[in-house]
Amino acid sequence: MAPTFDDGNSLFDFVVKDGNGVKGLVDSGITKVPERFIQPPSERIVKVVQSSKDHFSSVPIDLSKLDGPDHDQVVEAIVRAAETLGFFQVINHGVSFDLLESLKNAAHRFFAQPADAKAVYLKRVSPSPFVKYGTSFAPEQEKALEWKDFVSMVYTNDGDAQQHWPKVCKEEALEYLKLSSKLVRRLLEILIGNLGVTLDDSRLESLIGNKIVNMNFYPICPNPELTVGVGRHSDMSILTVLLQDNVGGLYVKLEEDILDGRKEEWIEIPPIPGALVINAGDSLQILSNGRYRSAEHGVRTTSKQSRVSIPVFNLPRPSEKIGPLPHVAEVDGGAVYREVMFEEYMSNHVGHAHDGKKSLDFVKIKAN
Repeated sequence: MAPTFDDGNSLFDFVVKDGNGVKGLVDSGITKVPERFIQPPSERIVKVVQSSKDHFSSVPIDLSKLDGPDHDQVVEAIVRAAETLGFFQVINHGVSFDLLESLKNAAHRFFAQPADAKAVYLKRVSPSPFVKYGTSFAPEQEKALEWKDFVSMVYTNDGDAQQHWPKVCKEEALEYLKLSSKLVRRLLEILIGNLGVTLDDSRLESLIGNKIVNMNFYPICPNPELTVGVGRHSDMSILTVLLQDNVGGLYVKLEEDILDGRKEEWIEIPPIPGALVINAGDSLQILSNGRYRSAEHGVRTTSKQSRVSIPVFNLPRPSEKIGPLPHVAEVDGGAVYREVMFEEYMSNHVGHAHDGKKSLDFVKIKAN
């Protein structure tokens, strides 16, 4: 018989404070979503349209064609996707299919552990400030919790990762992070070059030198229509690399100029075996003076099968100043965003629950 929670506090303690997570809730035998997880209708991903090649979500870009006869077409596809949807998928990206499969298995291994084995990484007790296990995004602030558990691993150096990252998944996570970093560097060079700018190696590295790999777990949900796996948000990163499994559930909100006057619509980024999902983050939008777009996205839940996803966030170093590249701002006739230390932008973003792309308002220069 499933346990009963007399009030919201006992539920919160069980899921969040004690580290049982949403998985613990599902494993307890619940048959309906507790009220604390029910999202208001405005936050649910409801109006979903079928994907099309015009939205770049279902046609992967073959990176093996870079530096060959089709180089310019591949670059054009990358740039166009970054300028419009903010999401695209890539194949032949340098991360082997076997590693991607091992990575998904490693994520399942971590979340299959007993609650007490995962709870050692809860923020208040974790042996390392760079490893955190939890649920939802900002549970203390959110009116409705997300249907998600996660473990987050910040990369500082190989030694720290080997010592502190969870044993059941650290080898796969570390190799994935390193290989995807090469991919990100190449993509960033292409995107920055398209803006007519050349940055030296040290600046490029500073823009993506803060790396975090997350493993996300979305348990089966008895009432998926009432919940979200992740609320609507944009990433803080320059670029995010995401591995999703074959279950699906990642959705991107279409920008108004794509919709031609239609109301809010969402498009799925469908799972493609062996592909990685790339999305532009707020930092790239700021750097490009708004030419490239971070994308508001979220995750729907399902009652059929648990899902894992593994993103690597490639962010500027905390001390790095981010603002529109001077050449781009000059060509555009002025900067759209003010310059800010990334640490300051990050604090503002993390200090608020998921709320679409409103984090960018923090640095937007208001028109007179």
